Amino acid sequence: MLNNDSTLSMKQKMQKRRKRANNWYLGLSLLGMLIGLFWLFWIIATILYKGIGGLDWAFFTQSTPAANSSEGGMLNAIVGSVLLIFFATLIGTPIGIMAGIYLNEYGQNGLFSSVTRFVNDILLSAPSIVIGLFIYATIVIYTGHFSGIAGIFALALLQIPIIIKNTENMLNLVPKELKEAAYALGAPKWKIITSVILKASVSGILTGVLLAVARVAGETAPLLFTTLSNQFFSFDLSQPIANLPVVIYNFASQPDENLQKLAWAGILFMTLCILILNILARILFHEKK
Repeated sequence: MLNNDSTLSMKQKMQKRRKRANNWYLGLSLLGMLIGLFWLFWIIATILYKGIGGLDWAFFTQSTPAANSSEGGMLNAIVGSVLLIFFATLIGTPIGIMAGIYLNEYGQNGLFSSVTRFVNDILLSAPSIVIGLFIYATIVIYTGHFSGIAGIFALALLQIPIIIKNTENMLNLVPKELKEAAYALGAPKWKIITSVILKASVSGILTGVLLAVARVAGETAPLLFTTLSNQFFSFDLSQPIANLPVVIYNFASQPDENLQKLAWAGILFMTLCILILNILARILFHEKK
């Protein structure tokens, strides 16, 4: 009887100790979450407070101010950013998707595929300024001037590793039974990939593309070394072209309050665009699940 009581007492003590430890670690986790949320909401509140006043009609209809003027908007920078991101996505998306298909369907265990995955993981974690310097050395110096084309290639190189990784992961989620059923019907491999595998994972792949777009939308360092900027409205991608990140960087460092106000408005506009892209990607991924 004494042994049973002592055993029960030890179990109760262990349960209490585990409960205290669980509450302690749960409290630390909640504290960490609250600290992170505090800084996040502080950043968002600061951007809203300082940027909302600059989002007027002129912001969307006028180009950046001239050298001796502080009145203007961000029309040319918005259009320039849209052009750079659009063409970068146009280049990076097919390359990333095709590379992901190859790694998942043709070269699962090959040496070339293993090396490609290793290099892709390095590029995923590489600082964006490294990509900018690479394009500067290979395109800008060769052509002798900054250009929108150089910026497009820099942004595309940042997108490709993200799309490759996401595409490979999405294709891995396709049930093997679907592939086996298609093989049993006598379908060739290319037909299975296009009509079965890609069709089953299209929303997940599109999610990765949207996340890649959101990833490069606010990149400044690569564009400083490749596209630079342009004070005027222009569609000529062979010359320097205005873009939001570089214009914000330049205006934020100016002593003129109106230019700083434009910079904060540009930050708010870019934040809202990236937020919308991330929400859209989450919705697509949720539907896929």
